[in-house]
Amino acid sequence: MSDRFVMCMKWGTKYGPEYVNRLYGMVSRHLKGAYRFVCFTDDSNGVRPEVECFPLPELNLQASKLDGGWRKLNSYQRDLFGLQGQALFLDIDIVIVDDITPFFEAPGEFLIIKDWKRPWRVTGNSSVYRFKLGAHTDMLDHFVAHQREVRAKHRNEQEFLSHYLHRQGKLSYWPKEWCASFKYQCLPPWPLSFWQPARIPADCRIVVFHGEVNPPDAIAGRRNRAGRGMLPVPWVAEHWTD
Repeated sequence: MSDRFVMCMKWGTKYGPEYVNRLYGMVSRHLKGAYRFVCFTDDSNGVRPEVECFPLPELNLQASKLDGGWRKLNSYQRDLFGLQGQALFLDIDIVIVDDITPFFEAPGEFLIIKDWKRPWRVTGNSSVYRFKLGAHTDMLDHFVAHQREVRAKHRNEQEFLSHYLHRQGKLSYWPKEWCASFKYQCLPPWPLSFWQPARIPADCRIVVFHGEVNPPDAIAGRRNRAGRGMLPVPWVAEHWTD
């Protein structure tokens, strides 16, 4: 069995099984060598059989009722369904456009995306991160013991984990070219977005969709914000397939 894992989470009804299926398809085309693809979900209906589905990891405390990205903290449990090895965690609304094998080869204990908009900040973007399973249980223990304090100080899980691991000297960032923000780096600024197409930046491997546009929106040329325009993006349709 491989000790390399690609992991994702799906809960609720915002994203259907097609997001997991297409993520698996992209990973299978762009990751060399053996690996296991794992999805933690509250509903595995429609997920392709190659994906190993596990229940959403929970804690028998207030932390079991986490909302939004805070749920990701449950992936740092001491025993995550007996899985052991290196885990590359991917949000299910990303688009992979090139080889992601280097994400398992880059040195570092915990790697995350450097913030695009405010690169001087410690806080990273947790749409793509890598860690050793079971290696950061102290971070989860700290959160569980100080939930109210942590959530009052940090607006989301990625801000908390970035600052916590930075203080320990364990936080590193991916090379800045590898992960591009569709919103900030691919899409031309307004009003150029009305007539200039979105592009893939040089040396980009993963495009991250956050905010107003998801992959289906990009394919259709649709922005969920009044007064903003965007042309259809054929390269998203080309890559975002199962």
